[in-house]
Amino acid sequence: MKTLVTIFLGVLLWPGPALAETPAECRIAENQIDASFPLLEVTKALAKKRLDILVVGAGSSILPGANGAAQAYPARLQNALTEKLPGVTVKVTTDVKAGRPADVMAVAIKPALAAAKPALMIWQTGTVDAVRSVDPDIFNTSLSSGIGNARAAGADSILMNMQYSPRTESMIALGIYIENMRWVALQHEALLFDRFTIMKLWAELGTFDFYAVTKKLDTAERVHDCIARLLADLIVEAAKPGGQLPLDIR
Repeated sequence: MKTLVTIFLGVLLWPGPALAETPAECRIAENQIDASFPLLEVTKALAKKRLDILVVGAGSSILPGANGAAQAYPARLQNALTEKLPGVTVKVTTDVKAGRPADVMAVAIKPALAAAKPALMIWQTGTVDAVRSVDPDIFNTSLSSGIGNARAAGADSILMNMQYSPRTESMIALGIYIENMRWVALQHEALLFDRFTIMKLWAELGTFDFYAVTKKLDTAERVHDCIARLLADLIVEAAKPGGQLPLDIR
């Protein structure tokens, strides 16, 4: 099991750019962004010109190395939203630890929310549960509990599912966990950031080569950059009241 987790978390080690313009490789997956439900707490936060976000995640929300935290998608999300929302102070706090299933994260969410007081919680989970074949009902209950805790703390929620990897797709039964995350998000009128489908699209179109594992982090950083930018697009889109950005934010 540990070997599978190591392989899965290591598949994003490959070559590319950084964080100034929105690269075409990111925009290819724009049609996968679904802002079906409004982020009402985020809209209120933007009206006050301050947006606090808590990212709760496992191993695929971090990158290795001394500069890994600065290059991973949570830090890049803060940069991307700061670019998109001039005049708004954006702060992204993380509670990210490798190897945590959803039930462990659901317990950790409550104190993390109390400390960060965010308007939005982004919860990346599912991989460890799939690797360990956690009972889907327990998985669903954990997701519902975490979303409920966020709502009670006055925060919107975005669920983020697992990474796509052609090396592990046939080894780990991800499908039921992907569908369950979609169902739980729908049930609670929470947004789902479908990272798995986005990354699979990139693989199918040849945007990123997820087979070419090397010691370099360039491709991993490019993928995290795109994830951050697409997340920022989703947040801004879902926070528009009546189709208009608050405070004439552009």
